[in-house]
Amino acid sequence: MSRARSSRQRYRQFVDDYKHRRLDAIVDAADKRPGAPLQPPAPDGKKGMLRGRRREYLREYLRWLRPYRWSLGGVFLLALMVAGMEMIEPLFMRFIIDKVLLNDALDQASRLRRLNLTGAAFLGVVILVNIVRVTKDYRQRVLNTRVMLSLRRALYDRLLHLPLPDVWEMKTGGILSRLTGDVDTTTGLLQMAVISPSLSVIRLVIAVGILFSLNWRLALMAMAVIPGAMLMSFASARRIRPIYRTVRKDVEAIDGRVGEAFGGIRVVRAFGREVRELLDYMRGRHGVLRKELFAHRRELLIWTSWGLLTAGVNVVIVWYGGYLNAIGRATIGDIMTFQWYTFLLMNPVWNIVNSFSELQRSLAAMERVFEVLAMPADKPDKASAVDAPESVRELRFDQVDFEYREGRPVVHDFSVVVPGGSVVALVGRSGAGKTTVTDLVARFHDPTRGRILLNGTDLRDFKLRTYRNVLAIVQQDVFLFDGSVRDNLAYARQAASDDEVVQAAKRANAHEFIERLPEGYETLVGERGVKLSGGQQQRLAIARAFLAEPQILILDEATSNLDTESEQLIQASMSTLLAGRTTFVIAHRLSTIRRADLILLMVDGRITERGTHEELMSAGGVYREMVLRQVASDAENAASFGE
Repeated sequence: MSRARSSRQRYRQFVDDYKHRRLDAIVDAADKRPGAPLQPPAPDGKKGMLRGRRREYLREYLRWLRPYRWSLGGVFLLALMVAGMEMIEPLFMRFIIDKVLLNDALDQASRLRRLNLTGAAFLGVVILVNIVRVTKDYRQRVLNTRVMLSLRRALYDRLLHLPLPDVWEMKTGGILSRLTGDVDTTTGLLQMAVISPSLSVIRLVIAVGILFSLNWRLALMAMAVIPGAMLMSFASARRIRPIYRTVRKDVEAIDGRVGEAFGGIRVVRAFGREVRELLDYMRGRHGVLRKELFAHRRELLIWTSWGLLTAGVNVVIVWYGGYLNAIGRATIGDIMTFQWYTFLLMNPVWNIVNSFSELQRSLAAMERVFEVLAMPADKPDKASAVDAPESVRELRFDQVDFEYREGRPVVHDFSVVVPGGSVVALVGRSGAGKTTVTDLVARFHDPTRGRILLNGTDLRDFKLRTYRNVLAIVQQDVFLFDGSVRDNLAYARQAASDDEVVQAAKRANAHEFIERLPEGYETLVGERGVKLSGGQQQRLAIARAFLAEPQILILDEATSNLDTESEQLIQASMSTLLAGRTTFVIAHRLSTIRRADLILLMVDGRITERGTHEELMSAGGVYREMVLRQVASDAENAASFGE
């Protein structure tokens, strides 16, 4: 295995990709198959398609804002009022300088009276501007929050309903980064793409109009360098967006790795990999830091250029304005007012350029958010879908094939009729397709070919939510949420009474150990149930499944983590627990499957033997050999333990 490249080497490759304009294509290729190696850049035709997709995402975002158009209009109106009042402020200064302070025709009393009236009006405008600005900022914050919450809700809902392969490929880090940072940044489009540019253009038009009305010569001199500077800044800012796209992708990978490291912290510590995990984390963070500084250096060039431009324009106004004043074509008030209006002029121009730069970050995040929102949901209900039945008379597999990858089926010609209320055991070596069959029953996947019929109706013709309501699963890898014991038991039935919860726990042989916990049923189990033993976790999962009162029950190695005594106690009550339920059992222990109504032996996704335990033992096939090997192994283990 080749050693991972250092952050410096990765950075050099990143700079080379940036110089050759490959970043967008590389990130797009990686987004198609999360976690896959980066691919070569797309051809020119493909780049056009990518640009078209971004425009569609932007239009989708604007459609997303449509329900908030009145709130947005109110914020825009307040912002317009602020801009308009700010534009008249320099005129007060011009009036005070030229018409009051430098007006020799006024006596001192008249000058003071006019100065006080003008100053009071000026102060009133300043106070009003700030009141309206504060109101606008608050209403905009409320609007941003509402849009952010709505977008985050829609994204979370779509993530919950994506096909499982898409969720697995996206990984925890990708999901979290989209729900947090990407949504926050996308919401910035409201300011960067709508409010700020629009107001800046309006301010620019007003400022230019006033400047030309005051002194067209000074106005031409002040504006001579602005168009070229804007074009240069826009071109520079456009080159920054791909950098932030790669940064978001790197952060997603780092967050995902952190989640994996702490999810498997026992493995990390058992193999002494703490230092390696730390080095991998820091290598990733160093890479992100280098890229952010790379982008920041380019932004600094823009900011420095604008600082020099503003200072240069001010020098020109004072210099040229002084010349015009000397020849009698400009007043001191004109020069001072131009200084102020130049600031007001440069400010919206800078806002437009800066908005474009910030817009690149928001667009990069927006693409990732709306890319997920555009993904099709997992198994959407048909228009003619009906509610699933409350009871199971028959579950029929009709020549079912299934493949994860095209051309590589993992279940072949699976045909079996399961009467309602019966217990079906699936046995075979690992990789034989047993769990895939139960996933098909649960509709985590749909058959590639063939049908699964419930009471004669294809599962795909039922509303998925109602079908899942009649189903419960207990897996070998138990998942418990970070909450109380009661919360985990009642996860599928939030309205279950305390008595129902206790009864389910008793039937799963979990009540006694729960009572011994510090706070009983209110004891917090920790993330993934880390405060409980494996056997305790599994008994809670069994109790949770039975509390759901399912008509179809799937037990995937559900007793594998139980000690012998606990397993015996559960097996003793298994007939009661499974009564009236159509149950699929995957287990390697003979005691779990002996009483099954039907045992299916699977080899490479096919049913090779079927029947009851007695029938298969009499047939003398592979199943009988498996049982005999297990009996011999158990006897050997018992003898070794006795010694």
